[in-house]
Amino acid sequence: MSDLVSDACGGSSPRVGTIGFVGLGQIGQPMAARLTDWPGGLIVHDVRAAAMAPLTAAGATGAGDVAEVARAADVVCVMVRDDEQVRDVVRQAVAGAPAIVAIHSTIGPGTAAALAAEFGPAGLEIADAPVSGGFMGAQDGRLAVMFGGSRVAYDRCREPFGRFADLNMYMGEAGAGTQAKLARNLLHFVAFTAAAEAQRLAEAAGLDLRKLARVVRHSDAVTGGAGSIMLRPTTAPVPESDPLWPVLQHVRALGEKDLALALDLGAALDVDLPLARYALEHFGTGLGLPPGTGGSPADR
Repeated sequence: MSDLVSDACGGSSPRVGTIGFVGLGQIGQPMAARLTDWPGGLIVHDVRAAAMAPLTAAGATGAGDVAEVARAADVVCVMVRDDEQVRDVVRQAVAGAPAIVAIHSTIGPGTAAALAAEFGPAGLEIADAPVSGGFMGAQDGRLAVMFGGSRVAYDRCREPFGRFADLNMYMGEAGAGTQAKLARNLLHFVAFTAAAEAQRLAEAAGLDLRKLARVVRHSDAVTGGAGSIMLRPTTAPVPESDPLWPVLQHVRALGEKDLALALDLGAALDVDLPLARYALEHFGTGLGLPPGTGGSPADR
């Protein structure tokens, strides 16, 4: 009989035996490294033999192909480059009949659900479990996992995934993990674009960009950055009876004031700030409130 591990609700789920890991690149390598002492063992595969060497030296078993990994493992973690490679790995894995294939790669929004529909009838559980936190998070065991699949699969994966992630979130059925990752990365890369706009403004003002960057990283570490405003379970308008109404009103007033002032500085320095203009116009409604007086000028 399998060992049991308790879940957060007081129930229990079977402990996973051997873990397989396919794809040992920049993030996959440190993720797999944190599983080398997994009690059931770790079996790894990568098309580059050199990528497997540090892991086999640490106690993992190297495999010649995906099917060998799948035959040995209860859960196969997949961290390859793109949708085509993911499909190829899953089709090779199905012959080995592992219990679960967990896709950590960032893939198309419909890929995991399509693979689940294709291979589920054969008894293969497909889960999309993309990660956030990059190389540093993988190395430190501080990734966030966004899990799409059955609750049973999630409960079985939480313990091994806890070796490389200190946040495991169940998002819904297969496909939901990828949808969450795409939403999270939309914020990430739009913020990068906004950072570039802020740097152009600061550079035109003659400021030291490295010093500004230190201020940004410091204050975001204190406040939580953009995530600190993600307070509600819906994007619907906020009723005035909601306890968050006065809080968000205050945020709106500060945001619209500061955006308007930044646009004034941009105009004085002849720096175009399209993201700032868009933000000023939509800031209030994005918070779930009507625009305030600072969001009304259309001619900035």
